[in-house]
Amino acid sequence: MTSQTTTEHPDRQGEHPDGKGMPALPASAHRLFASDREATVVTIDPDGTPQASLVWMALDRGSLVFGVEEHRRKVRNLRRDPRATVIIHDNERTADGTADGLTQYLTVRGRATLLGPGIPHEFTALMDTLAQRYLGTDVYPFRNRGSETGMIIRIAVERVGGVGPWAD
Repeated sequence: MTSQTTTEHPDRQGEHPDGKGMPALPASAHRLFASDREATVVTIDPDGTPQASLVWMALDRGSLVFGVEEHRRKVRNLRRDPRATVIIHDNERTADGTADGLTQYLTVRGRATLLGPGIPHEFTALMDTLAQRYLGTDVYPFRNRGSETGMIIRIAVERVGGVGPWAD
């Protein structure tokens, strides 16, 4: 799970690893994806209102990824409109001299690609990896392990913000 980054930010060093020229996640934000910090994914309901869900999130080849069951509202929303925002609260506070003491958080805007359903092995592999990080277990322990309706959502990073060393 490595990521190259763009020169727009002193923390960024190239283009998105998929070669599409989109900004990549700054290296300073990578530690959030090695921690047990959960992510809030915001999608857009048909009436235009935001819909938020708390998920386990990973960084994979420069994209944000999470697992979900096909019947979930966020899947319907992303099929209709692939735009998504991800927010991760940090457990550190700023010490940059301008806003000392604020809780840091990362925001990522991007577009989702939906993989599945019908990918039970890939879904289980992702969820096992996430369970190691979030639960400290080798195996994802919930009954939808191996689900035929499990999906993987991959969000391509288009814009990075928030409060912290990753923010422009």
